Amino acid sequence: MLFNSVAFWLFFPLVCLGYAVCSRLFRRNAATRVFLLAVSLFFYACWNPAYLSLILVSVCVTYCAGLAMERHPDRKRLVLVLSLVGNLAILFFFKYYNWFADSVNAVAARLGGGTKPLGLSSFALPVGISFYTFQALGYSIDVYRGTVKAERNFITYALFVTFFPQLVAGPIERTENLLPQFKSDNGFDYGRVTGGLKLAAWGMFMKVIVADSLAPYVNGIYGNIGGATACSIALATFFFAVQVYADFAGYSNIAIGCAEVLGFRLMKNFDHPYFSASIPEFWRRWHISLGSWFRDYLYYSVGFASWNKKLCRIFCGDSRRKLAKASGYVALAVVWLSTGLWHGAAWHFVAWGAVYGMYIMVSLATEKARSLLRQRLGLEKDGRVVGPWHVVQVLITFALVNIGYVFFRADSMADACAALSKLLLLPVELAGGIASAGGQGAVSAIRNLFMLQEGVSGFGFKLALKAVLLCGILFAASFVSRKEDGRKIFSRFPAPMRWLCYYAVSFAVVLSLLMSHGDVQFIYFQF
Repeated sequence: MLFNSVAFWLFFPLVCLGYAVCSRLFRRNAATRVFLLAVSLFFYACWNPAYLSLILVSVCVTYCAGLAMERHPDRKRLVLVLSLVGNLAILFFFKYYNWFADSVNAVAARLGGGTKPLGLSSFALPVGISFYTFQALGYSIDVYRGTVKAERNFITYALFVTFFPQLVAGPIERTENLLPQFKSDNGFDYGRVTGGLKLAAWGMFMKVIVADSLAPYVNGIYGNIGGATACSIALATFFFAVQVYADFAGYSNIAIGCAEVLGFRLMKNFDHPYFSASIPEFWRRWHISLGSWFRDYLYYSVGFASWNKKLCRIFCGDSRRKLAKASGYVALAVVWLSTGLWHGAAWHFVAWGAVYGMYIMVSLATEKARSLLRQRLGLEKDGRVVGPWHVVQVLITFALVNIGYVFFRADSMADACAALSKLLLLPVELAGGIASAGGQGAVSAIRNLFMLQEGVSGFGFKLALKAVLLCGILFAASFVSRKEDGRKIFSRFPAPMRWLCYYAVSFAVVLSLLMSHGDVQFIYFQF
């Protein structure tokens, strides 16, 4: 059941009604937890009931591991390892086994073997397996570190892992934030309910109106990299940057808004990432729940690991400063290769992770030198960039992010390399297009450069203008709300204007849902 489907928006009001009835009829909140767990499992079963067993296995393993670590503190490391291995083994089999088998078979073929040593699995990838696995593992690690107590109530813990608004695509919640919220009932609050609905409506607009409008052009160009022009690849990459943000941030807004209607607070997952002035800042603002998960559970673990220290000591000697710096870079490399693999079982995702790891390492290594240069040029004062240089940094960062998106969106490493090689010729192609505009007209030149023909990219000139307008609306809304919650800003508008916007957005979303040919899956469901 997709958020951007009519079925969900028939399902969600019934959930709210049932939750309100349970809260009113029963004094203790045990009934509301059972009700929410039941609807969460039903929500997930709408994709494939058979895969409920996988999420229940993850719940049972991590629940028992938490109790065992508290009851047997002398064996808690062993228990944690078993919990990690059990959950990651399931994730590996369903998400990475075929990629691993293909890679092994390819190596065997190159070495002259006539047979394929590993067969392929025919199982489909369970929706959201990376998200709920990481959330469950975060709980196990928290209990091991002693930052939270093991949850005794199985229903409460199962609800923490399977809570339907954020089950299939996050945010990847932390134990200390979400789990305690299930231990108390939430009464009706008009401001909370209307605020949640506004956020969910904006999320639907981002997904259904913006992201889905850009998808045909992006799919058309990236599905035919060999026949695409450099300009069309550049435009498709820009559109994909907006599409993936509108798609995933839209999902997060719907999830956070629906949870807010029910009285639960989910963590913020996006914080205006395209206004970042550096790559590290971008990743502090983009997919915050995943980035902080890797930071807290993997980066620090690898950074302080004894094997990392020993490895770095071989190359850096006993200098504490050099040792700390080198171990940090090793941890970054592990984190970013893991981030690439988390996003997909393919070499182009690994390359995408490696590119961002390189970006951040270079940024950290040159940070002091760049700051000193800006100070001497009068572009930085008291640690803050002044003047228009901040805008330049934002544009540079966005350009680097788009280069990374080529690896992310391409269907293979070969396509990614072909796209980048064509993009190197972008200035030459633009110059040729401008020169030919005098003979064929500006509109015809633009159509040819960006492949804006219905029969070529499936995306005509008028649709392109609409797409650019939607991108402008999204960037403008993001810019206005970068320092204050957009709902607070919107609440200060005159009532007639607010209600006109409510009706306009609702009408546009409902019309798009009714006219769409099937529900368009969210991009991050594949992860």
